[in-house]
Amino acid sequence: MSLQSLALIENWPVPTAAAGAVRADGTVLGTHGPVGHRFPLASVTKPLAAYAALVAYEEGAIELDEPAGPPGATVRHLLAHTSGLAFDEHRVTAPPGERRLYSNAGFEQLGDHIAKATDIPFAEYLRQAVLEPLGMTSTSLEGSPAKDGVSTVTDLMRFAAEVQAPRLLDPRTVAEAMTVQFPGTKGVLPGYGHQNPNDWGLGFEIRDGKSPHWTGGASSPRTFGHFGQSGTFLWIDPDAGLAAVALTDRAFGPWATEAWPPFTDALLTEVRG
Repeated sequence: MSLQSLALIENWPVPTAAAGAVRADGTVLGTHGPVGHRFPLASVTKPLAAYAALVAYEEGAIELDEPAGPPGATVRHLLAHTSGLAFDEHRVTAPPGERRLYSNAGFEQLGDHIAKATDIPFAEYLRQAVLEPLGMTSTSLEGSPAKDGVSTVTDLMRFAAEVQAPRLLDPRTVAEAMTVQFPGTKGVLPGYGHQNPNDWGLGFEIRDGKSPHWTGGASSPRTFGHFGQSGTFLWIDPDAGLAAVALTDRAFGPWATEAWPPFTDALLTEVRG
């Protein structure tokens, strides 16, 4: 089955784009564009890093509620962007758990914490824990666990299939990752302004009732995933039993806020139809 809606990426004002859709059972419903092309992921790196953190948790290397990051914060705070750390600086701007302060620094401290706990550099831990078992041979972490991943649509569809039907983790752990952490916390969703509440799971952003949002009007409130400033996104809609990946090489901006929701709505409509 090929999906006509995926061809909408041809209309996006970007030099290169690739997209794909995958079911929970791993069935690839369709792809469009150079799915083997390696794109910088920007913040779509975070769900991969979070999944590695959850493997470390299940292996007993770390606990979700053990101290990590700034004083008073835990691994859970870092994963859920409630540690109080600033966006891109390793300085504290709020007490842990008080506000949803989206933080690259928080994911960098999470990576350092796991590296110390496992005695394995985080990029290597991610490779061993997630990338290698899933056959994601074109994916690598080339710096910060917050934003320096490089991958392909083919690889990320493997990851999206795993999250929908976990083999590397207990399904209950993944269910926790897609459950709102610190409910009622407000904050800014980068690129989309202030959201109250600004719901987040463990490394995954949760759509809920956010407006405006980078997913579609047809997306269920349970939809979760991430987008990146390099013009990339990955979403999983549990109600639709579907995940989608789109990677581009143009920085996120007004073009993306205009192009992404209609793409998602067309895809969901086509699959449901």
